[in-house]
Amino acid sequence: MCGIAGIWGSSDGDVVERLMSGIVHRGPDGSGMHVQSNGVLGHRRLAIMDPAGGMQPLYDETAMAAIVANGEIYNFPALRHALGDRHTFATTSDTEAVLHLFEECGTDTPAELAGMFAFAICDQDHLFLARDPIGIKPLYYGRGLDSSGAEVTAFASEMKPLADWVEELHEFPAGTWYDSRVGFVPYYQVPTAPPVTRAADEHVALVRRGLEDAVASHMMSDVPVGAFLSGGLDSSVIAALARRHVDELHTFSVGLPGSRDIEAARRVAAHIGSIHHEYLMSASEVVERLPDIVHALESFDQDLVRSAIPTYFCARLAVQHVKVILTGEGADELFAGYAYHKTVSDPATLHRELCRSISTLHNINLQRVDRLTMLHSLEGRVPFLDTAFIALALTVPAELKLKTMTDGSQMEKWVLRAACQDLLPADIVWRAKEQFDEGSGTVDLLDEVLGSFPHEIDLDAYRTATDEPVRSAEEALYHRMLCDGYARPEMILRNVARWTEDRHI
Repeated sequence: MCGIAGIWGSSDGDVVERLMSGIVHRGPDGSGMHVQSNGVLGHRRLAIMDPAGGMQPLYDETAMAAIVANGEIYNFPALRHALGDRHTFATTSDTEAVLHLFEECGTDTPAELAGMFAFAICDQDHLFLARDPIGIKPLYYGRGLDSSGAEVTAFASEMKPLADWVEELHEFPAGTWYDSRVGFVPYYQVPTAPPVTRAADEHVALVRRGLEDAVASHMMSDVPVGAFLSGGLDSSVIAALARRHVDELHTFSVGLPGSRDIEAARRVAAHIGSIHHEYLMSASEVVERLPDIVHALESFDQDLVRSAIPTYFCARLAVQHVKVILTGEGADELFAGYAYHKTVSDPATLHRELCRSISTLHNINLQRVDRLTMLHSLEGRVPFLDTAFIALALTVPAELKLKTMTDGSQMEKWVLRAACQDLLPADIVWRAKEQFDEGSGTVDLLDEVLGSFPHEIDLDAYRTATDEPVRSAEEALYHRMLCDGYARPEMILRNVARWTEDRHI
């Protein structure tokens, strides 16, 4: 996990140095730069694989092509083995395997990778950029002027360093590659085929096997791996499966004293035998840190900010013990975990909504996980969003995800619960879904927190003045916080996604 930045159309390394200075938190373990006559690649490193030898940029055998990358490639051992007799490897890092694969496969390279990534490769003639299928790792781009006034294409892992410099700022599309000679080309779409007809117990067994494989691949690391543990189903399942792969697993929870998440997480940790850590939030600390949280998040969406608060404190706690953290993101989208899913009576419509919602995670929940973990130089991994597991989960009929029980009630994520019921205490397996901010007690804390900020706002006037459809005084406060510190906040604002508006039922 790292931060990348670069320009194409100039050799102005000072520009890239400035871009990288805005993402130091993404890579505190070192930096590197490649400069050529028509482009510059920059890299900030968080050492996860090959800590001693994996500094970037990396080069091919001729030193004519260079790569900088952010993320992890979970199938890189197989790629390295397949490429080994035709290439010389100078490191044991996964990034070098990507570069050698590109030598052979060119623009087909991203489709061959299993993992989360955003990377840039350049040779003397062209620039190539790519982002992982779901958009787990971020990438942004725009047009700006270098020190001489020449127009360049610029890119970076976050919006912050680009916002006040580029003429326009865009999110690089998930599941897409870009070639400076060709343009943007999508290479992945979330599967939309109808579910497969199988017996329920077959679906249950396949989900279990697929999730075991996904977690196993996500344990790849040369540094310690831990897990967020809210005490809900999703994080608990990931932690329980991860525990089987290590002698010691550190787990992390945050909340208020006596909050439901804190109590449930303690029970799960005791059950799986993890080394458990928890942090109890206070209103005063949330008040102090809230502007930093909003700035890091690069969003003012009310729901996203609320869930970012416990993520911030949990990441800050975790980085004291590990450099990699597993999270449960994606399970609600795959297995119909949200309350609004229960308003859908037609299974086919629900299936289509699940497929669609997975494709929009990149600038909502995945943005939250990336920004708040990387703010603390912590790598977040999301096993549920392994593309092989996504494909498998979408073969399960909606009726087995949102299952009507004998008493007429609807149980969300039923097939996932059934697949993992031997891993956890029964009351955890069948515990009702709660949002991270609700179970941790953040919602209860917010009234006290928000009272500490001057936010007597005439919403109609504020909406008119800002041309933003803010939903509440609370969201207007977050909007103000996000705009502070930018000469041109509109560059950020036009890329803000709205979680509530993302429901298409």
